[in-house]
Amino acid sequence: MPDFAEPLALLIQEFKKLPGIGQKSAQRIAFHVLRSGREEAERLAQAVLDVKDKLGICTICNNISDGEVCNFCRDPHRDQSVICVIEEPHNILPVETTRQFGGLYHVLHGSISPLRGIGPEQLRVRNLLERLQSGEVKEVILATNPTVEGEATAAYLSRLVKPLGVKVTRIAMGIPVGSDLEFADEVTMMKSLENRREM
Repeated sequence: MPDFAEPLALLIQEFKKLPGIGQKSAQRIAFHVLRSGREEAERLAQAVLDVKDKLGICTICNNISDGEVCNFCRDPHRDQSVICVIEEPHNILPVETTRQFGGLYHVLHGSISPLRGIGPEQLRVRNLLERLQSGEVKEVILATNPTVEGEATAAYLSRLVKPLGVKVTRIAMGIPVGSDLEFADEVTMMKSLENRREM
């Protein structure tokens, strides 16, 4: 690797830590920052800091939010009787792009993975069960990823939710097993929601 001036080398190292960014991409991004004006660099730095300082977790669904309650939970036009359970906040986007789902979300912030030491107690399950106590929710859609961990999480949640008298469905497997919802195209995601099955 060529010897770069220390500030540039440090910037390249930081960019390499980002998912999907290798050495060459990190170098290209770092040189872009170097060539750009100071104002553009300051805007980038401020945007990164704002993400850390101004965002939190919705107190209802655990989605990322810039307030106590996220936009979905605040929206009075969303169907309060259906909750779509997903693993991570970025999994909301593929569901929303179908424009077929008008209910609410619940973000677990992970999936059950004994190999990584993640059990049900590390997931945000308790406030899901609290949300179901109101009796307003009629259906829970389990839209965890079609992986071994996602399937285990869906099976676990199904066993918890069914005794509460709430219909439990699982998204159809139009999404390839071993994949991630983040990479599903709009049509595949729409078909998966339409063809969900009861568990």
